[in-house]
Amino acid sequence: MKVVSIRRPGGPDVLSLIDIPKPKPGPEDLLVRVRAAGINRADCLQREGRYPMPPGVGNVPGLEVAGEVEAVGGKVKGFRKGDKVFGLIAEGGYAEYAIVDHGLAVPLPKGWSFTAGAAVIEVFLTAQETVFGLGELKKGQSMLLHAAGSGVGTAALQMAKHVGATVYALAGSQQKLDRLRAMGADFVWNYKIYDFVEEVLRASKGEGVDLVEDFTGVPNLMRNIAVLKVAGRLVLVGTRGGPSGDFDIAPMFRKRLQVIGFTMRAQSAVHLRAVPHHMDAAACQGRDQACGARSAARGPRR
Repeated sequence: MKVVSIRRPGGPDVLSLIDIPKPKPGPEDLLVRVRAAGINRADCLQREGRYPMPPGVGNVPGLEVAGEVEAVGGKVKGFRKGDKVFGLIAEGGYAEYAIVDHGLAVPLPKGWSFTAGAAVIEVFLTAQETVFGLGELKKGQSMLLHAAGSGVGTAALQMAKHVGATVYALAGSQQKLDRLRAMGADFVWNYKIYDFVEEVLRASKGEGVDLVEDFTGVPNLMRNIAVLKVAGRLVLVGTRGGPSGDFDIAPMFRKRLQVIGFTMRAQSAVHLRAVPHHMDAAACQGRDQACGARSAARGPRR
């Protein structure tokens, strides 16, 4: 089969098509004929050599796919050859075939294209784990969302609004801000123009927020802490601004804060299998049609 190979760290020009043997599914796996693959920032970082693969895993990019089941592992129940699915994988999406753990595969809802399926699972599961699992956001609480116009950002915004939270959203262009307003954000600011600390504290009447979801890391660290309420949570989902720098720990003691890091790729398949169930329980409380479709599609096989 053909796969996209990364010849060396660099730009898009380092990618090339090569032939490798078709993989065989393990006892709990599906072999999926890939019809569409999602493209994520993690793939670009992997190509650049800045997001290494876990030990024992290959180096073909691609974290999410959609397609037809080609073969089923001996211990798998609820799937059969020919089923249309989308799913989350550790690597290997940029290929003609991919191995998908059966617990991370979801039947493609009726009316969904393969392209739509391949664009859903990584960002929504990341949002679920960081906003609700680690961030513990609940109805009536508030969240500051950095990079709100990104894939994970737009997923987090929709899910937070469905459970009745207030969302303060940051983005870098008017087009994104307009889109975020249309998606339900309560407050939006261009972070290139406004000081988000001043704006969030003004909009919240000095209270701050319960949760901050950040993808930048060190450059915003102390400013994020400044807008958190007592017992607030800061969830770091990336280090786009760099992984190290100065940090004053004193406000964490005064306000009993939590700073939590997260990356999807480092999680085991056993842990990740539980995430879709969590997503149904938390995100779908708002009766979102897409979540409802996922729940209905997955129900018979659980």
